[in-house]
Amino acid sequence: MSSSDTPPPAPLSPPPPPMQKRSGCLTALMAIFGIFMLLPGLCALLFGGMSVVEDGRIGADMAPLVFLGVVIGIGGVVLIWAAIKGRKAPADPGTQP
Repeated sequence: MSSSDTPPPAPLSPPPPPMQKRSGCLTALMAIFGIFMLLPGLCALLFGGMSVVEDGRIGADMAPLVFLGVVIGIGGVVLIWAAIKGRKAPADPGTQP
């Protein structure tokens, strides 16, 4: 028997699962719904800013509504970002130089 100093080859990893492309209609709906979600955030910033200018602070009754509107607006930004970012097709590993 002969012994070899080279280690055995590593097992091949399974190929990644194929990514499914999202339809254009779903992307458009996500972007439109995201734009609608920006409106409460804009109103919250507007009314929160008006409240701060008038009183110098946001009242206890107005703060939860401003916070909720800002959170909904941030959700709209995230939804628009996901609609735009998720639409790009994955690169095919076989076509890279």
